[in-house]
Amino acid sequence: MNREYNLKVSLIRPTMSNEFKFLGTTVPNFAIICGGLLVMSGIASYLISDTGSLTALIPSIFGAPLIILGFLSNKNISNKHHYMHASMVFALISVMGGLRIFSTWSDASNLTIFSHLILIIIGVVFMVSGILSFRHARKLRESLGE
Repeated sequence: MNREYNLKVSLIRPTMSNEFKFLGTTVPNFAIICGGLLVMSGIASYLISDTGSLTALIPSIFGAPLIILGFLSNKNISNKHHYMHASMVFALISVMGGLRIFSTWSDASNLTIFSHLILIIIGVVFMVSGILSFRHARKLRESLGE
């Protein structure tokens, strides 16, 4: 039944790619976008903070590996799944680090709360894109009989 469905889909939409896209872009490119947002958020937090604390750069520390892994995924297609799994680890750590704000919410500055929420939001959205991509890849493998 799956093969029949895929055959029908391929006949209806012959130009459709088997590559998964999230919000109109591939997951490696989405990793680059999310990583860039985290890096810019970290730099902005550092520049805005009145103390000049290096901890304001923490979002950048999580964003840089996402950018690197996204570029590596685009360059080395044969190891793309390894790079994307590694990027999911960074996204998960980012979310877990961001969740720490709920234990110190009352003592935190607005900038600290913002930085932690950015870590959570971008991390969760990227993890959702990755999970959907992994599901798509599994279903594609199953439909091809691999």
